[in-house]
Amino acid sequence: MDNNDLFVQMDELEGRVGAVHAELGLMKLHIKRLLEDNKRLSIENDQLRKLLRQGAPFLEQQQEPAAADEVPDNTESVEQLDLAAPSSPEAETLPIIGGGHDNLARLYHEGFHICNVYYGHLRTEGDCLFCLSFLNK
Repeated sequence: MDNNDLFVQMDELEGRVGAVHAELGLMKLHIKRLLEDNKRLSIENDQLRKLLRQGAPFLEQQQEPAAADEVPDNTESVEQLDLAAPSSPEAETLPIIGGGHDNLARLYHEGFHICNVYYGHLRTEGDCLFCLSFLNK
């Protein structure tokens, strides 16, 4: 074997090892992302199961009146209901205060971000200063 051939083979082997090393690095990053997603989804799944267990009586109550959704023959029509609604301008201009804020507070306490930075994402590392500042407004 010639020294030049040996050098060329060593150079080719080094290139292949470098390519394998780069491919292993990419696979390692991909596995890391998959593990992070798996952990995040497991936490979210546990929280949803907890909410489902807490809301089970509510769900049962909602399912029972499903048969009562049928409209009896003696009910008022939509036009009659609209006429019976209060038509004073004061009743129409009063906003419902706190409903949206209460919903956002509930979502935050269930473990989800309500800030504009991470809205809807699962909170995994405790309290979020953005969310807390939004709640305190």
